[in-house]
Amino acid sequence: MMVAMRPIMLAAVAAVCAIAATAAAADVVHFRVEDTIQPASQRFIERALAEAEERGAALVVMELDTPGGLLDATRKITTAITGSAVPVAVYVSPAGARAASAGFFILLAADVAAMAPGTNTGAAHPVGGQGENLPEDVRDKATEDAAAMIEAFAGQRRRNVELAIAAVRESASYTADEAKTTGLVDLIADDLDDLLEKLSGTELRRFDGSTAALDLGEPIIFRIEPSFADRLFSVLANPNVVYLLMALGALGLYVEITHPGGILPGVIGVVFLVVGLYSISVLPVSWAGVALIFVALMLFILEVKVSSYGLLTVGGLISFVLGSLMLFDAPIPDMRVSLGVVLPTAVVLAGVTAFLLNRVVRAHRAQPMTGEEGLVGEVGTALSDIDPTGKVLVHGEYWDARTTSGAIASGSRVRAVAVGSKQIDVEPVTSAGEGSQ
Repeated sequence: MMVAMRPIMLAAVAAVCAIAATAAAADVVHFRVEDTIQPASQRFIERALAEAEERGAALVVMELDTPGGLLDATRKITTAITGSAVPVAVYVSPAGARAASAGFFILLAADVAAMAPGTNTGAAHPVGGQGENLPEDVRDKATEDAAAMIEAFAGQRRRNVELAIAAVRESASYTADEAKTTGLVDLIADDLDDLLEKLSGTELRRFDGSTAALDLGEPIIFRIEPSFADRLFSVLANPNVVYLLMALGALGLYVEITHPGGILPGVIGVVFLVVGLYSISVLPVSWAGVALIFVALMLFILEVKVSSYGLLTVGGLISFVLGSLMLFDAPIPDMRVSLGVVLPTAVVLAGVTAFLLNRVVRAHRAQPMTGEEGLVGEVGTALSDIDPTGKVLVHGEYWDARTTSGAIASGSRVRAVAVGSKQIDVEPVTSAGEGSQ
């Protein structure tokens, strides 16, 4: 009887072991966001949350280090977090990292708000595109909207609502210790392993009011890295990169227009402009900045046409620099074009534009080198006596010639001074005259 029961007992033990192993090995999806908050980072975060749900993960850990970013992208990210089927822990890490401005909203929207020692968060007061205070009426509306948003997150997550609102209305900023002590965040963890250890066995209250027990045991960590497309979109969301692409694209097209037939400059110019225009479509652009850059280019062109003794170039440089700095209407410096990029680009573009335009003007003013007009100034040989008419060989061609300065003997060297419909006017070439050419 015991022998007959042995296979059943072994199967039961195997099943229990399998269940225990499953319970002791929960899946945790981990990814890192070290970027501004804009459509590229939004795309990556949404993809990571979707993949975690497909895996049936027990927890998502988003390591965050951001100076902030765009409000539209922030709203979409927080919506994805609060609506995630998998609990989300936002972990500000490593030491020295921050979750400022838009990052503060993302941190407080999470099921678990955690920070590493030496990190900070807050400073979420709405500002204008250049970091300036907004006009009073606009500022009040933006501030109240942001305050209501953060109050909803903090209240639903049972965190310190008063300090959360202070970060929006007063630009208050908090260290990790301050945030934990005052109940603004849930815990402080030294690293990812410490975070998972502290979370294991806890019960989370989800945004919809339900609860979820975190039985992580020995978690299996699935790390999600940005794809090539994610990295590319992140680069293209960098205002400095976009600015250089647009500048090089405009320069390439200008070279192609002023020097037709090069093909390569035109192709590169079109590609750079198309990529740059895509990036502009997802970034907040100031059309006043675009207008100033256009005015600058017009002034560079006029400098070649008008004798302004450099005043137009100076005006163009000033307009170009101001337009470049105003080009992106973003709330944080990280999403605006750097002055260190603008100044060298302005000088290079002004110099190259002036050089190319000068070459074009000189080419238009130069003496023709082909056709009948190209014969003027050419030196040839008299094939007969010219008194006052005769035959000459000029530029490899036989012409009827007429002398403009007395008789010319056969075999003498002559220079074409004018071209008629049937003959050319020539003069003798003396040693002194030839030497002057």
